[in-house]
Amino acid sequence: MAQLNDNYLKLKAGYLFPEIGRRVKAFTEAHPEAVKRLIRCGIGDVTEPLPSVVVMAMHRAVDEMAVRDSFKGYGPEQGYEWLRSAIAGTDFRAKGLDVADDEVFVSDGSKCDCGAILDILGSKNRLAITDPVYPVYVDTNVMAGHTGEADALGAYAGIRYLPCTAANGFTSEPPLEPVDVIYLCSPNNPTGATLSREQLRDWVAYALKHRAIILFDAAYEAYISDPSVPHSIYEIPGARECSIEFRSFSKNGGFTGVRCAYTVVPKSLQASTADGEFRSLHPLWSRRMTTKFNGVSYIVQRAAEALYTVEGQAQIRALVAHYMGNAALLVSGARTAGHTVFGGINVPYIWVSAPSGYTSWQAFDRILGEANVVITPGSGFGSNGEGWFRVSGFNSRANAEEVSQRLQALRW
Repeated sequence: MAQLNDNYLKLKAGYLFPEIGRRVKAFTEAHPEAVKRLIRCGIGDVTEPLPSVVVMAMHRAVDEMAVRDSFKGYGPEQGYEWLRSAIAGTDFRAKGLDVADDEVFVSDGSKCDCGAILDILGSKNRLAITDPVYPVYVDTNVMAGHTGEADALGAYAGIRYLPCTAANGFTSEPPLEPVDVIYLCSPNNPTGATLSREQLRDWVAYALKHRAIILFDAAYEAYISDPSVPHSIYEIPGARECSIEFRSFSKNGGFTGVRCAYTVVPKSLQASTADGEFRSLHPLWSRRMTTKFNGVSYIVQRAAEALYTVEGQAQIRALVAHYMGNAALLVSGARTAGHTVFGGINVPYIWVSAPSGYTSWQAFDRILGEANVVITPGSGFGSNGEGWFRVSGFNSRANAEEVSQRLQALRW
């Protein structure tokens, strides 16, 4: 008799974004006249065209694929050497950070890698995850059988939740008790909070003390404008011995539909076997990639490589400036409407307080129904997200201006 993976049955309700889609679909079916007015600021999907340097690189790569002598079949599963070299050289070594080319693994998305990394980590690790949090961190651990059941409030046994609230600026200090695997995201999705150099030093010191591993999600590092905020955890001494870093081209290069990202696994990073022997994770992740992944397409990798040219870097800065301009408009509109607002400085998300007496989903339904704007309810990111909602600046300038006005026009 075939058996299913019972861990999937532990998952609570639906994944956040499909539930948003279900509610939006129900609303538009009931109110077809609102479809043309609908503005989506929920899912953090980019809206602007790909940078021209990327488009030209893809055209050249397609032309190569049309000629026998330059055609490419299977490529290296870890990524082509020329792209790994461009990444390690530009994003790290040019900034004084020790990352070798072969410590970079090219993939089709940081979301995928954040889940896939569990393939090389044991099932008995004590987990520490901030709350609110990107739902993938929690759900992939549930799917992998790394947690127990959820309680009545949706909290899973086996996870040490780190409360992030307005009182602590939506950041968290290391817990008092030892944990083994720590998820950190800076700039943070969904709250927009960032970890300072001092805060990251504390986390690295904690991880080194307890032989823990930090899974550092830096998908939004291109949006950092505050010089006190590190772009990489490897800016902190000792981080190579305790950290894996995830980065993506989705938001800086507009690759949400193109799909390319990378993960850095230092060769000096070790974890314990069941027998207490410490072994390097680098060869295990390499084996995982070569076994379960066929690599990102040649065309897409050439597109990613183009982002590291002088023109590519300038076009990334232009995209970042566009989306951050949208965020500034949204911050202004939400604050004028009387909301408390976090974020919108080092990431184009704003984290907004729901009016008194409203839950996150009630605020979602009213903003959808009256303003015809799709936002993301904070409770979908964890219990400490209740009473908040996220608005995405990934949109056109005209839409950002319109949403800002609609938020001000709402009468709660």
